[in-house]
Amino acid sequence: MNQMEFNRRQLMTLMGSAAVAAGLPRGLAAQTNALKLWAPGIARVGEKDWSTMASQAGIDIAAIAKSARADESIQKMVVGDGNALYDAMTDNGGGMEDALASQGAISELDVSRIPNWANVEDRYLEGGAAADTIRYEGKVVAIPYISNADALAFNHDVIGAELNSWEVLFDEQFKGRAALQNDFGPTLTNTAIYLKQSGKQDIENPSDMSEAEVKGVCQFLIEHKKKGQFRTFWDGFQNGVDLLASEEVLVMSTWEPIQIVAGRKSEKDIRYGTMKEGHQAWNNIVMLTKGGMDRGMDEAFYKLADVYLSTWFGARTLAGLGFTPQMKGVVEYVEGNTDDFDEAARAQITQRLARKQERLAVPGNSWQNVFPTNIRAYQDWWARVQAA
Repeated sequence: MNQMEFNRRQLMTLMGSAAVAAGLPRGLAAQTNALKLWAPGIARVGEKDWSTMASQAGIDIAAIAKSARADESIQKMVVGDGNALYDAMTDNGGGMEDALASQGAISELDVSRIPNWANVEDRYLEGGAAADTIRYEGKVVAIPYISNADALAFNHDVIGAELNSWEVLFDEQFKGRAALQNDFGPTLTNTAIYLKQSGKQDIENPSDMSEAEVKGVCQFLIEHKKKGQFRTFWDGFQNGVDLLASEEVLVMSTWEPIQIVAGRKSEKDIRYGTMKEGHQAWNNIVMLTKGGMDRGMDEAFYKLADVYLSTWFGARTLAGLGFTPQMKGVVEYVEGNTDDFDEAARAQITQRLARKQERLAVPGNSWQNVFPTNIRAYQDWWARVQAA
């Protein structure tokens, strides 16, 4: 991924009129020895109160639930009081490390203080496909903890066939039974990947389209929306799960955890395909804030970062919500810990990891970019898609 250089114009566009997020919940501010971590629940494994993660890292963690909106996070950290409140934080998608580092909101990292860095996937090393997703101006400013290549979920029990193309979302046989995500980032990127690789539109970079390319992609979506092709644009985890589990939709562009939970809930064979045209690849990262560094919380941060790059974490995030581990050796770890992973779990983990590697190897993949150069065109045309 060659992330574009972040600039002040894009910063102001993204922040817009976003509300400043709330501060620390009452009581957490008093935990001066705890690492104050601004992160969503997907950043943990084990107990819901972060106690398992804290125990594994050997630190205290005061976790604060994080908004899913990139603009709110940027405003909180750049012009708000985020650095006074949080020692560490996660991102909301590709490019936030550039935005935050360019504004001095996060600190450069010393990977020599993270023993498990030795096991990080090669794609994060200098020159690797994901190297720029954790760096700003060549310096490491983040540690990856989960990733994936988003694909298509489909009800195999009803369809009775494997699906390997985004084309089914626009196929009349699934009219009224298809759904897309209500987010211009993944929806426009995956649609652009399909249109580019199928030769239907000329698109240079699905991750960072020109104004004309954005217009072409959105007009394509509007045309199909007006014909009734889409049952809905899903919004939120539970909404996505319910749509698949109820069979209200049969094909849906979605996150892998939604497919997994929907399959468990419905007891139906809901599968996650490998799209021949490619996928939007992404990762989530954890960063040490400037405030955390100034307060001397770097040692606690590095201990947590070491957990995120451990096979202990990688195996559990893969077995739970199906996220891709960021380190080598997960299969070997699972095979060596049969008390924690029974035969069925080991087989499932091995299969999931193989399918992820298969998706990541598709040539048409494009990396997530929540800060495209022509973001105003994305926002304006997405509003037209929503209004159509």
